Amino acid sequence: MTYQRFVALGDSCTEGLDDLLPDGRYRGWADRVASALDAPGFRYANLAVRGRRLDQMLVEQVPSASALDPDLVVLFGGGNDVMSGASASQLEQRVDAMVRAVTSFAPTVAVFTLSDISHRMPFGWRMRPRIEALNAAVRDASSRYGAVLVDVAADECVHDSRYFGPDRLHLSSLGHRRLAGHLLSALEIPFDPSWLTPLEGAAAPASVLDHWRWLRDQVLPVAYTRTRNRLIGRQPGDGFSPKRPQLAPLAWPRLADSR
Repeated sequence: MTYQRFVALGDSCTEGLDDLLPDGRYRGWADRVASALDAPGFRYANLAVRGRRLDQMLVEQVPSASALDPDLVVLFGGGNDVMSGASASQLEQRVDAMVRAVTSFAPTVAVFTLSDISHRMPFGWRMRPRIEALNAAVRDASSRYGAVLVDVAADECVHDSRYFGPDRLHLSSLGHRRLAGHLLSALEIPFDPSWLTPLEGAAAPASVLDHWRWLRDQVLPVAYTRTRNRLIGRQPGDGFSPKRPQLAPLAWPRLADSR
């Protein structure tokens, strides 16, 4: 199967945080997948906006995606719904609405489950039931509407800190590469098998000082910002725009290597 018009939807993970290029731009799993699909006539758009929930994507991203007449749409989202405290019924409704809408206009749609990040976050155990509810909703909706399911919930990489960035939430370059590999495998598109090869050795265990620095530099600033924004009525992602709002050929150097 070849694809000519690939559109990626989602939040910060689809945008590419924390997969930084030397010039400061974000790459991410979607760019890596686009580079693997690249061929004469291929075009790619990335409508993701960091911080967005599924209900916001439905209103902001889905109409734009439909207007682009894609032959492949990939959605990675739901993490912000989980962290914002959405109930199991809300998660089910939002997932169903998104997958139903996207499969109504795109011939091939792929959706992801979320890995269990709860053990790395403060009071993370409180998120685990919502992560499980989200994943159940994604599996049900993919079956109901005929979407390709990329089920990474049980991927062992979630226990290896090298796959994650400094905040222990967003994927590192290695994590984005692995996610791209899972998607390409599900789509039966050839890719570098090293993308899914387990990393050698083991990650260095975090020290008490590492945990303190993470709390000081990552957790507390985010908590402060979210609280302040909530008080002034500002939503996460407000002020940010999609990095590739229109279908266009890949203008960056090919990114299909394993770096």
